[in-house]
Amino acid sequence: MPARQDASPASQTLSRGIRLLEELADARAPLSIDDLAGRVGLHRSVAYRLLRTLEDHGLVTRDAAGAVRLGTGLAALAAGVAADLQAEALPELTSAANDLGMTCFLVVLDHDECVTLASVEPRHSVTAVAQRPGARHPVTRGAPGRAILAQLPPRRWPDTVDARLAAEIAETAERGWATSHDEVVPSLRAVAVPLSVHGRQPAAVAAVYVATDLDDAAIAARLTNAAEAVSVAL
Repeated sequence: MPARQDASPASQTLSRGIRLLEELADARAPLSIDDLAGRVGLHRSVAYRLLRTLEDHGLVTRDAAGAVRLGTGLAALAAGVAADLQAEALPELTSAANDLGMTCFLVVLDHDECVTLASVEPRHSVTAVAQRPGARHPVTRGAPGRAILAQLPPRRWPDTVDARLAAEIAETAERGWATSHDEVVPSLRAVAVPLSVHGRQPAAVAAVYVATDLDDAAIAARLTNAAEAVSVAL
């Protein structure tokens, strides 16, 4: 995950610590301190001090060989983000994922980016696509982004929305769902439907897959049922 660049970070130390966590999340495997330091462009001693602080707070752990991985403390922090939304969405995502045989996930809007808040892989599929909570990408890319933008007036769209994307957003708003292929991750397809919850930023429920016998409309119908159940519950 590329770190978002700020012209003048409020805290360079905090920014570096977050970048270390992002690298560990993207690696999805333990990394040595040297590997981490190299990935974020830090001297080993600086990376070591930051990791010791993160370790003290349970955000990372180190094994006997010194390899670093994400700690369980992050799970507690993540669970507190829109906890009520996650609590209502997870059973619906689980049901939809098992019905469709594909990974289903909840996406929320954060400035001009889509952020995966929760994700569930189907129980019995061996080809399910992993969708990591915390993953983010521009709202102008992918089906979830169009499902979110369809809930916003054009004045709130990013400046990078061109005529083609505006037409796709209008189509999403009219039919109630969006599709994408090869936009966020190469070779992957996605279907997404809007999720509107009173008092919250626009969100979306989506499914991602490589191949399926289901057509897009059928996937969208199942996701719509899930989104409506979450919206009603909240």
